[in-house]
Amino acid sequence: MDEPIRVMVVDDTDHVRRMLRNMLELDGFSVVAEAASGPEAIEGVGDADIDVAVIDYKMPTMDGLETAARLRRDHPELVMILYTAFVDAELEKRAAEVGVSLVLGKVEGLESLEREITRLCRTLF
Repeated sequence: MDEPIRVMVVDDTDHVRRMLRNMLELDGFSVVAEAASGPEAIEGVGDADIDVAVIDYKMPTMDGLETAARLRRDHPELVMILYTAFVDAELEKRAAEVGVSLVLGKVEGLESLEREITRLCRTLF
C-alpha cells in the first residue's frame, strides 16, 4: 500500500474527532475530512476523496445509521465503520442492512479501529 488510507471521521463531539484524527494520522492514515453531524458528512464527502468513513452512531439530528444509508446511496464503494459506545446484535443487523461494513465498539479501542480500517481497505489497493 503506497498511499495512505484516506479517512473521514464523523462524530458530534469535538474532542473525540480531534483524538481520532490525531491518533489515525500518527499511525499513517490520512484524515482528509471531518464532520460534526450526519448532514455535514453527506455534504463534505462529495468534496473529499475518501476510502473509509468512521461514523459515530449516537448523534443529534441524524444518527449514524441514517448517515450511513444516505452516504451509501451516492457512494456505493465507500467502506463505512459505525463506531459506537454500545454494540448489540440488533444494531449490527440494522447497520449491515444500510451498507455498514463493521460495527465497532469504542471500548474495543483505537488499535482495534485502526486494524479494522486497514483490513477492510486492503481490497482497495
